Amino acid sequence: MSLNTAHVNGGVLIHSGECILLFSEDVTLDFSGTDTQAMKGNKTGRIYLTTHRMIFTNNKQNDALLSFSFPFITLHDVELEQPVFGANYLKGKVRAQSNGNWIGEAKFKIVFKKGGCIDFAQAMLKAVSMASRNASGDVPPPYSAPTGPWYQAPPPAYAPNGYYGWIPPTNAFPDQPPRKLHE
Repeated sequence: MSLNTAHVNGGVLIHSGECILLFSEDVTLDFSGTDTQAMKGNKTGRIYLTTHRMIFTNNKQNDALLSFSFPFITLHDVELEQPVFGANYLKGKVRAQSNGNWIGEAKFKIVFKKGGCIDFAQAMLKAVSMASRNASGDVPPPYSAPTGPWYQAPPPAYAPNGYYGWIPPTNAFPDQPPRKLHE
């Protein structure tokens, strides 16, 4: 649901921890129900399925819509259509999120002209179920104070680091391993 935020140098831009599962070439994306000028008309390009979202990248580099991101949490009423005459397609609705370069809700239709729609839809259902597996639908429990004695952590424990990824602990292996097996 973000407009022009998922591409870089003709490629696709994915988040940390996100993986591309599959992609399809020569798909047509069409939006309806929106007044955003960049989303008018048919767009032809490539659709990627990642572990967290679908990403469309446009073949035309001079178009107002270069990429469009569909996070699973913003999709609803998604259906697979198999017309008698014509290519299979996915249709549904997508909601805008904050800082997505557009506002509102739009209906979308993704036509797979060269096939692969059913495989894409099955993989998307699996990816959605895997992404929502760890999500909790319940509200978090209310705060309760610790029952026993507690101690404040030393200052380095809560000071922010310059690196935001995983940092291996420095005290996990404090001693050198023995030189011989039975020492």
